Amino acid sequence: MLSSSGMTASQRNGDYARLMTSLPTPQLKFFADLSVQVEPPQEVGAALHGLRRLIPIAGGEVLGDGWRARILPGGADFQLLVNDRVAELDARYVMETDAGDRIYVENRAIRSGPAELIAKLVRGEAVDPAQIYFRCCPRFETASPALAWISERLFVGSGARFPDRVVMRFFELA
Repeated sequence: MLSSSGMTASQRNGDYARLMTSLPTPQLKFFADLSVQVEPPQEVGAALHGLRRLIPIAGGEVLGDGWRARILPGGADFQLLVNDRVAELDARYVMETDAGDRIYVENRAIRSGPAELIAKLVRGEAVDPAQIYFRCCPRFETASPALAWISERLFVGSGARFPDRVVMRFFELA
C-alpha cells in the first residue's frame, strides 16, 4: 500500500535504515586530567530531597594535551545525597590556563556505590575508586577566542573522591 508520499512502508523503512547507518558513532578524545583540592564539607543537613552539602574548592591543577591550567579557589561542589547509595554532584569553578585564559566549569555528576562505602566517603575516609561509580558531564564557557570551541562540544568524564581532593579525567565526545 502506498502512502500519501507515494512510498511504501518498506521503502520508508529502508531509507530510515540507510540514514541511521550514516550517523557517526561518538568517540572519546582525551581532554584533560584534573586534581581538585577540596576543603571540609559544609553540611546543610537533611532537607526535602536528601542530605545537602557544600564542598568548597580550594584550588587544583589541570593537565591537558599540550596545555596546563590551575583551578582557582572559590568554587564549590553542591551535593545532594539522595539516599545512602547515590549522590548528585554539581560543581562550579574556574580554571585559568598558563596563557591566562579563564574557563568557567559546570560539572554535573553521579556518584554511587554500596551504602557502607558511600558512608565512608561522606565521613571523609579513603575508598578504593574502583568500588565507586563516578561519572560526570562537564560544560565549559570562556571568553577566549582560541578556546571558544570547548563551549561548542560535549564532554564526559570519570572521577574519584579522596579525602582532600577529587581527581577526574575529561573526554571530548568527538
